[in-house]
Amino acid sequence: MRNERYSRQSFLGPNAQGVIERARVGVVGLGGGGSHVVQQLAHVGFRNLVLYDPDLVEYSNLNRLVGASLRDSEKRATKIEVARRLVESLQPEAMLVTVKGRWQVEPGPLRGCDLVFGAVDGLNERGELEICARRFMTPYIDIGLGVKASGREAPRLTGQVVLSMPGSPCFRCLGFLREEDLAEEAALYGDAGPRPQVVWANGVLASTAVGLAVDLLTDWTLSRRGPVYLSYDGNTGVVAPHPRLAYAPKGACPHFPPDDVGDPSFISL
Repeated sequence: MRNERYSRQSFLGPNAQGVIERARVGVVGLGGGGSHVVQQLAHVGFRNLVLYDPDLVEYSNLNRLVGASLRDSEKRATKIEVARRLVESLQPEAMLVTVKGRWQVEPGPLRGCDLVFGAVDGLNERGELEICARRFMTPYIDIGLGVKASGREAPRLTGQVVLSMPGSPCFRCLGFLREEDLAEEAALYGDAGPRPQVVWANGVLASTAVGLAVDLLTDWTLSRRGPVYLSYDGNTGVVAPHPRLAYAPKGACPHFPPDDVGDPSFISL
């Protein structure tokens, strides 16, 4: 039965399904993008998941939250509940660690992950999550979506999929996290307004990210060796390498020295 269920993805390699089933994967943020990621991981065969989200299902989430129902919004179910139900409907033997809270408060479960997805709000939190992943030599895949409008021009729907891989350029090296952008975000803290999201664009980003993760774990393309920074133009439907990728530094990342791993230590001065 197991061989039949996953026969259509046997091209991933003879040992791929075992690798997928043993891998421990974290997903931080179970909203628009994260809910797609969780669903796809369960379909592919991932069983060992660590899930974080502090929020409840709201009526305004139903345009993008995969697995959520009208009833969930009425009873104010947690997004964790929705994700658990979705995973267990496909993987009854799944081993789930769920945290209804911010990952910064309880980061311990992330330390044992083989790979982490981030679908969080804000550049600063992306930077914090990357630091956590780098300290424990964990690949971190970030997805994000935004809409910008200017005057009479059509709104621009854009997004990204970025890989932070130990030993490779980090988000700062790639130009994804820039000090001026972080400063601007901090100045607007508390007054950011609504964050436009749509289910189809989140689906594109999540699908791309899950495909990247499967490739990292199984090496089925024999080609995933360099940094990944993909940009998504939702107006044209194009996913392509970001132009900043061409300017990424070669060699070791200066922001995360190789020996700067594990729990931070403190000394008396």
